[in-house]
Amino acid sequence: MVGKQDKTPQLSIFDTPLERFINLEHELCILSVQIDWDSIEKEFSVYFSEIGRPSVPIRRMVGLLLLKHIYNLSDEAVVDRWIENPYWQYFSGEKVFQTQKPFDPTEFIHFRNRIGKEGAEKLLKVSIQLFGKEAQEKEVLIDSTVQEKNITYPTDAKLHKRIIEKVNKIAKQEEITLRQTYTRTLKQLMIDQRFHSHPKRRKKARAALRKIKTIAGRQVRDIERQFTPAQQKSYQELFIIINKILTQQKGDKNKIYSIHEPEVSCIAKGKEAKKFEFGNKSGIVLTKTSKIVVGAIAFENNPYDGHTLEEHLNQTEYLTESRPKTGIVDRGYKGKKKINGTEIISPSVPKKETTQYEKQKARKRFRARAGIEPVIGHIKHDHRMLRNYLKGVIGDQLNTILAGTGFNLKKMLNRIKEQILFDLFQIINFCKLLFFQKLNSQKIWLFKV
Repeated sequence: MVGKQDKTPQLSIFDTPLERFINLEHELCILSVQIDWDSIEKEFSVYFSEIGRPSVPIRRMVGLLLLKHIYNLSDEAVVDRWIENPYWQYFSGEKVFQTQKPFDPTEFIHFRNRIGKEGAEKLLKVSIQLFGKEAQEKEVLIDSTVQEKNITYPTDAKLHKRIIEKVNKIAKQEEITLRQTYTRTLKQLMIDQRFHSHPKRRKKARAALRKIKTIAGRQVRDIERQFTPAQQKSYQELFIIINKILTQQKGDKNKIYSIHEPEVSCIAKGKEAKKFEFGNKSGIVLTKTSKIVVGAIAFENNPYDGHTLEEHLNQTEYLTESRPKTGIVDRGYKGKKKINGTEIISPSVPKKETTQYEKQKARKRFRARAGIEPVIGHIKHDHRMLRNYLKGVIGDQLNTILAGTGFNLKKMLNRIKEQILFDLFQIINFCKLLFFQKLNSQKIWLFKV
């Protein structure tokens, strides 16, 4: 059931309300007033049962989830820092300064699984609504990027070694005696297969690699023979993945690159420094002028960019409650020129009858499209999209949408800061003006005397 947050707690003589010793003009305090927390609590209450133990209050949970992506922190770090920061506590709805952790960091996992993609989109919509009509621009910029998963760079040797270690661990848990564990042999073989591209080591390294694969297959067959029907059912999905890794060849499609993240895809974006990236493809939709994130979707596998446009535009229409008239894309989206009333524009060789004005207008549009590149860089590096630590396909979707939400909220916080500084400078300039006016009046009086 939904946990309730006491909005009017009874204070003891030792309790001091947060409002008495924090600056209510701080950007987080102003942002907390702008967000409609009542509607968030109402919309998210549908994800909870009416019976059972009370959950962590929704505002506290959502508040810390937003802070996590605004300031690029892990689940553990945001909970630890929340105790130290009275402004974070005020943002998440606390009335009195707290000295204990708000909840265990694992609560984030349960909450994310509970709300899913639909709940994350509601938070993105809340962040867009803060900007009002400014987010409903007629022209939007669309681009895709790779959201890398938190896995090691995959090689056959590492994958096969991981299979052997996994089988040995399962055998120990299930009290199954294997013919051999190959612990010492595996250690030496991993040393032998290193530097396999060197001419003098190539033969020995390839032999070691074949031996590791042979041992992995031997271990899998050994444990499968000794499994009971109940154990076979319990480990069925895992061993389907393991057997696919053992049988896959170099040129196969839809290869598995990680045992614990089998959905990971190998994506080549043509980068000079990073030829291949392992994760999923994510797309971002940005308003042309104000650079507000009005769409963020994580796609399973590696779809063609042009086939993702319709889903992007539908999500943008849902989040902003208005459909963009024009979508500006790069050459990777070649294909459809119009999707459900939205014109898709990409760079191309102008026709002979194109006027100079039309050429100049198109050139300005495509220069504006390049503005999405640094924004994607900020989303990845500053809002937890550079490396995705959340599990599975649902983790890809949640991380992408929440990263876009964090970017929008950070943008609003920066605007509030700028407004506070502007007001401060206005006051200082006004005081200066009064001072000089008074000084001039005194000089005139002295001159007359």
